Amino acid sequence: MPLLVTDYSWTQTETTVYIHVPLKGTAAGKVDVVSTDEYLKVHFPPYLFEAFLFEPVNDDRSSAKIREGEAVISLSKTTNNMWRHLMRDTDDKIKKMQVRERALLKYQEKLCSESRSKAEKQRAERKYALETMMKLEQEERHSIQRIKDTERQRTTTEMETWQLRQKQRAEEKSQGKLHRDDQNKLRAEKQPQGHSGQSDRKQPADLPAPRTSRNIQVTFTPRVFPTALRESRAAEEEEWLRKQAEARRAVNADVEELGDLKEEDRNPEWLKNKGDKCFMTGDYLSAVNAYNLAIRQNKRIPALYSNRAACHLKLGNLHKAIEDSSQALDLLIPPVAANAAARARASVRRGSAFCRLQLYAEGLQDYQAALKIDPHNEALQTDTQRIQDIIQGSAAKTH
Repeated sequence: MPLLVTDYSWTQTETTVYIHVPLKGTAAGKVDVVSTDEYLKVHFPPYLFEAFLFEPVNDDRSSAKIREGEAVISLSKTTNNMWRHLMRDTDDKIKKMQVRERALLKYQEKLCSESRSKAEKQRAERKYALETMMKLEQEERHSIQRIKDTERQRTTTEMETWQLRQKQRAEEKSQGKLHRDDQNKLRAEKQPQGHSGQSDRKQPADLPAPRTSRNIQVTFTPRVFPTALRESRAAEEEEWLRKQAEARRAVNADVEELGDLKEEDRNPEWLKNKGDKCFMTGDYLSAVNAYNLAIRQNKRIPALYSNRAACHLKLGNLHKAIEDSSQALDLLIPPVAANAAARARASVRRGSAFCRLQLYAEGLQDYQAALKIDPHNEALQTDTQRIQDIIQGSAAKTH
């Protein structure tokens, strides 16, 4: 049999009733609150607080908050007046049981309605995510088709131009040959009879027209790091390029484990793009799965860990976000201009996770590191200053 709570307190205004129920050391997760328009129950085994309210209340506008050591229930009155008592003055057990049963039935109906609303919302969100994904894929297909059509049109135009030139050259050669034949015939008619033997001399065959000259444009790959010579960090830059090349060649997954995967699912870059699209549509779990599969195949791509850290931040997996951000920063060594933006993103993501864990000193270090890379970023400046204010405020309270 539960122990009834009698050491509660209550206050009121003309519009609201406030009830304070001590929880007697019970954790917040073990407190069950049931509230309807005429009944209130706060159950935290083995204790029970039960109230048959003096007047009906507006349950939709009422609320309950679980604080350290107490539950605070705010009940919105249906009429603006002051209650003489919190509870009805009756000892009729049958009437109380009827009120309790009606309240529990209403509460169950409310829970079912909320569950249906939540399920409907989730279905709508999944439908929206699917439609967004299909729209992105359709736009990508249209973009690829436009590129193909443009390339096909360009190739067709070049082919038609080449055929026209070939036709013009053939006509020019034909006219030149007729002109030479007329000259040879005229020369033969003017030549004396005694020299007829020379006229039978074989004429040289017509030579093909010389090929038209064309210029071939040769481009060279520009240097990735346009750093002045006196400030050059050639050794670090070459080391970063070498690590990038190794990362592109690296494949760590066991061939047997990948035997059931499609061809595209064996491509880390394709999986990364798939994860990025899922993240954009809010499907963070699918994005994490895509990044996980990509990391199984190639553990040396920093963007996979950094992007997975962003997903964990959205899902509230703060410790995993810190771990992935740290792994990304370890792979972004040596620090050079080409990976500066990636280092800033990973630092901000780790700093955000630290701050959400209330480890503000560690978070401030990461934000300052990102701000050092991008000193003109106003958003970074604002966030860094806010963290500093929180730390200073905490230090002032301790003194």
